[in-house]
Amino acid sequence: MNEELLPVDLHRLDPLLPDRFPQPRGPLLHAALPDGRRVSAACVVSRHPPGSIATLWSARWSCALFPLSGAATESAELRALVEVWRAELDRLSPPAQDSACEITWPSRDVDGTRVFLDHCLMPLTVLAVRTSDRTAPIPRASGTTVRRATPSDLDAAAEIALHETRYSALVGGTMLRPDHVELKRAGLRARLAAGAPVWLAERDGLPVGLAECSWSTVRSDDLESRLRPGTWGYVNCLSVLPTLRGGGVGSILMAAAHRHFTEGGASGTYLYYNPANPLSTVFWPTQGYRPLWTVWEVRPAAALR
Repeated sequence: MNEELLPVDLHRLDPLLPDRFPQPRGPLLHAALPDGRRVSAACVVSRHPPGSIATLWSARWSCALFPLSGAATESAELRALVEVWRAELDRLSPPAQDSACEITWPSRDVDGTRVFLDHCLMPLTVLAVRTSDRTAPIPRASGTTVRRATPSDLDAAAEIALHETRYSALVGGTMLRPDHVELKRAGLRARLAAGAPVWLAERDGLPVGLAECSWSTVRSDDLESRLRPGTWGYVNCLSVLPTLRGGGVGSILMAAAHRHFTEGGASGTYLYYNPANPLSTVFWPTQGYRPLWTVWEVRPAAALR
């Protein structure tokens, strides 16, 4: 991993962006511009075998583009790189199915947005952040209580979480693999066994909602993070039974999570959600979250223009 300073123009757009731009090791693509300049980007192919947890949100074959800092100042430079990227796909010969091309880009750079849309990339996911240090009062909902989940809650927690998984598969990047139940249970089992901050909402003694969270520390020399250095709270998943959505259960769970992270000294909290999800795009802004990075993706990979 090399270190690339984030372009000044992008940092002015959003001061919450980290100072460094992630640049993984990988083959470099180069594009020539009409004025004689050249811009470059790393092209990284990832393969996720069957049975890996990443297959729940990622194609098994994916190709990601990481423009270097010099390629991020003008849309013409970015467009030239995407065109070279498309030509590189012919050499890579991606699978016809279960493949994707993706690029993660600062959400506020609308010039980049135009480039990605022109090449059939869609804003499938956003990384959203909340930096408020306010400790809001926990809202009330009749008959609803919240407590920390324990390993003995695995069955109930998994049942609730799977409702969210299946819903997300309709409106976002989640992929319902044949083994999605086992994968989801395994992830929850590990989280609960580790004592991670997971909350269970109950109404009249019955489980109705779940917030799966964890702590994340970003060091100043962490070149892979898309967050500024600090200790962050991560909201992995919020799930509420379909019949109770919109009734305040999610707000109660997040109030408990935010209070926990604030009292623990978190710099802020972050999560991922899908812009096509009609519930997420309403709920998360009301909780104080806003997009920082957008993951632009096209499936299958060959559909990139």
